Amino acid sequence: MRSRTVLRHLHLQGNRLRAAILLLVLIGAIAGLVLGQRRGFGGGSRGDGFKVGGGFVPPGGSAPFRGNRPSAPNLADHAGHPNAPHVHWNGQWIGHDFGRNDRRFHLDNPWEHGHFPGQYGPSHIFRLEGGGPGRFWFGGFSFSVASFDVDLCSDWLWDSDDIVIYDDPDHVGWYLAYNVRLGRYVHVTYLGDE
Repeated sequence: MRSRTVLRHLHLQGNRLRAAILLLVLIGAIAGLVLGQRRGFGGGSRGDGFKVGGGFVPPGGSAPFRGNRPSAPNLADHAGHPNAPHVHWNGQWIGHDFGRNDRRFHLDNPWEHGHFPGQYGPSHIFRLEGGGPGRFWFGGFSFSVASFDVDLCSDWLWDSDDIVIYDDPDHVGWYLAYNVRLGRYVHVTYLGDE
C-alpha cells in the first residue's frame, strides 16, 4: 500500500515538472518572437510587414537591382510612408533600383579613402556622434552623404540617431546608411578615420 502512495506521489511530481518545463519553453518562445519582431527578424502579419522605422533593423541589405527602370519618383508606396528610400519591416528595400549605370553614382576615385574597416550589417548598430550630411562620424569613422541624397536626411539627429551601414551591391564606392529611428536610408561614402 505504501509503495502505491509513493508511486502516485512521484507520478504527480513528474506531471508538475513537465508542466513547469512546458511553461518555461512557451514563455521563451513568445519572448523570442516578440524580441525578434522588434529587431526586425520576425515575420509578423502582412500589415506589420509594411511598417517603416520605429527601431526596425533590416536583416540584410538591399539586393542587387535586376530591372530596367527605376521606380516612380513618388516612393510613398503606402499611406504614412515617406516619399524617400525606406525599408519595410518585412525587409523590402524601397527606392534602391537605380541600376549600375546611373551617372549620379559615378566616382572618379572609388574607395579614395579606403574601404570602411568597421563592421557593417544588422548586428552592428552605430550611434551618430556629430557632424551633418557633408561629414558625420561615429566610432572613429567618418562618412559623407551623397549630394543627391542630402535632402533625404534633413531630419536626422546627427548627434544621437542610430544607424546601420550596409554595402551597396550596385554602386562601387558607396554604402547605404540606414537610420533605425526613421526607417530611411541614404547613400554615403567613407571618408576615413575621424
